[in-house]
Amino acid sequence: MMSSMPDVTIRPIQPDDDAAIAAIIRTVMPEFGAVGQGFAITDPEVDWMSRAYAAPRHAYFVVERDGRVLGGGGIAPLAGGPDDVCELRKMYFLREARGLGAGTALMARCLDAARSFGFRQCYLETLTGMDAAMRLYERSGFRRIDAPMGATGHGGCDRFYLRDV
Repeated sequence: MMSSMPDVTIRPIQPDDDAAIAAIIRTVMPEFGAVGQGFAITDPEVDWMSRAYAAPRHAYFVVERDGRVLGGGGIAPLAGGPDDVCELRKMYFLREARGLGAGTALMARCLDAARSFGFRQCYLETLTGMDAAMRLYERSGFRRIDAPMGATGHGGCDRFYLRDV
């Protein structure tokens, strides 16, 4: 059973959060072997997430506890996909924030944003070995699909999910 995370805030990313989120992404990705081309770790927007997600129909949220950013995640239109499909993007948490309910809360916030922007479906890509993440996606209503959608550039990912929002 999951316990709740007391004193956790989920809020839109601010420019002052960019360095913390970049560090989290660059810490978490290698834990799962996600290094090199085709993974978020090499994506140039990692260093300026607040600007990247300031675009229309984009949203990125950080999870903060006691003034420290512990993770984040967001949504954006699916590159190369239908206009009514968004992508769940760059959802990562430091170890200390995993298994405490922050992922479920952040997922709900992202899906609320997707609905508010008029998206009808949400797509995501992940990779073998990110078992806890895949359990979160499935608990959140995502269903596994056989092939990638859109043109995300995440060639290293090998698991694909979709859900209605």
